[in-house]
Amino acid sequence: MKIAYYGYRDWSISIFTKIDIEEKYLISTKDYDILEYIKPDLVFFIGWSQIIPNSIIETYKCICLHPSPLPKYRGGSPIQNQIINGEVDSAVTFFIMDQGIDTGDIIHQSYLSLNDKLDDIFKNIELIGIKYINKIITDYKNNRIVSYKQDDSKSTFYKRRNESESEINIEEILNYEPVYLYNKIRSLNDPYPNAYIRCKDGGKLFLIESKYEK
Repeated sequence: MKIAYYGYRDWSISIFTKIDIEEKYLISTKDYDILEYIKPDLVFFIGWSQIIPNSIIETYKCICLHPSPLPKYRGGSPIQNQIINGEVDSAVTFFIMDQGIDTGDIIHQSYLSLNDKLDDIFKNIELIGIKYINKIITDYKNNRIVSYKQDDSKSTFYKRRNESESEINIEEILNYEPVYLYNKIRSLNDPYPNAYIRCKDGGKLFLIESKYEK
């Protein structure tokens, strides 16, 4: 059995190193032609932020890890959007990719707490990823993969955040509770564009750590 694995983030690559299969191929660029050479049984997209061509999804069995309780928080920047919105309870979802954006049939969901620093959240995603990617591979070998459709009536969608949205402006400071600003700052730790305040000379003061009192 062979798998192709698309990922470039540190936590994603760490998961790859712990996949218990001999023929596995890590691909960290948008090279989809290589799949014709590999001929994988499964293709994983883990921590991948690019739109996958429909021709790939139609040709191969593609499985994605999405850090949200799908069908909620489909789309880009799911971790940041959830934390900024004040979500505490989330999930890591594994689903079979189709031509929609995060709309495919769900294979598995595991609980994920967002009430941690971003590094700790990624460590927990990594542990969940290792466990269930290995399980999915074993189930595939034994023809035991079971999936179920998402309930579209419960879906929400968020666009990928851009760097300009990392700014904390005077309107947010005056109009939002401290917990909102705290969540925004912690959701934008590395590797994401950090939260910042723009100073009068146009320079940026980056905010890496914060705490608040009720």
